[in-house]
Amino acid sequence: MPSTGRPAKIDRILLKLSGESLARQGELGLDTDAIAKIAEQVRLVHKAGVEIAIVVGGGNFIRGAHLARMGTTRATADQMGMLATAINCLALQDALERIGVDTRATSAVEMNAVMEPYIRRRLVRHLEKGRVVLLAGGTGNPFFTTDSAAALRAAELDVDLILKATKVDGVYSADPKRDTSAVKIPHLTFKQALDRDLQVMDRAAFALCMENDVPVLVFDVFVDGNLARAVRGEDIGTWVTAS
Repeated sequence: MPSTGRPAKIDRILLKLSGESLARQGELGLDTDAIAKIAEQVRLVHKAGVEIAIVVGGGNFIRGAHLARMGTTRATADQMGMLATAINCLALQDALERIGVDTRATSAVEMNAVMEPYIRRRLVRHLEKGRVVLLAGGTGNPFFTTDSAAALRAAELDVDLILKATKVDGVYSADPKRDTSAVKIPHLTFKQALDRDLQVMDRAAFALCMENDVPVLVFDVFVDGNLARAVRGEDIGTWVTAS
């Protein structure tokens, strides 16, 4: 890798989508237009020959941590969140298949009637055969976020880059919606992000990324063509790397 920590070549990526990116702003449920826009961006990158795994959150339906604060047992709340990620994966899978992208939906929580179990070697073969792989169920365990699941799967699948898709164009010094003086930060090390508590990803996810030297690019997925620009290494979003 170059000294910037960016990969010299990007052949395999893990795209991390929040559940909220699949819903209308401030609403719960699914927005078919948003899903279709994301699917089309994935199609273009896939067509260019990049291998793609996708981890999807479930926050547009349920947030386990929030339910736990409301009184639900944390383990149960997180299991409910895992099921929500499966709904989102199936919705995105359907959108991709309808535009001609071959996919496989898999889950860390067994639900064999609707998707395959997560088996690392099988998923690697799917990627090598040109299939987009969707990963539901988080890590399969409570108390871990889907950010941690993304970092874990990125390490297991030996990806070149985690693309953390958001509705903003990178990481800022403060919330740009609340602070007009906030400035965009083009590059951070994992240590800087942790020390400044910028909450790009949770601490467990960062620890996995640091340990396995997996760079992260935070970018706005709703700008047409941004996913392809990210894979080409153009200067968009915020890079978070080891150095």
